[in-house]
Amino acid sequence: AEGGRLLDGGRAVGRLADMDKRLAERLRRGQLPIEGKLDLHGLTQEEAHDQLGGFIAISQKQGRRCILVVTGKGMWREGAGILRENVPRWLNERPNRARVLAIAQAQPRDGGTGALYVLLKRLRDDGAKGGSR
Repeated sequence: AEGGRLLDGGRAVGRLADMDKRLAERLRRGQLPIEGKLDLHGLTQEEAHDQLGGFIAISQKQGRRCILVVTGKGMWREGAGILRENVPRWLNERPNRARVLAIAQAQPRDGGTGALYVLLKRLRDDGAKGGSR
């Protein structure tokens, strides 16, 4: 994963070089608890793009780490659906890129090629825990 990109030749593989190998393997194997799911089936590209960005921002604020994004398999050119093709690219664009640690194709039980596991970065708490000052 050169240059911190989330994509490798168009395949969603994540920024695995920047993370713990065990965590990367657990993500790929679908062994992390899925803490949120976004189903983009039937949405236009614009609707899907907007919902994806909002869902990622909210999920990160809520402290979720692993979410499932269902694109559907779709049929477009070369057998890939429009959303299936675009979602990995959208995850690699601002502002999503700053929130996403890695992505991986889902296991068949979670949607296989029509879904992605998205591992979110933890929000840094700059000592703002607890009461007010």
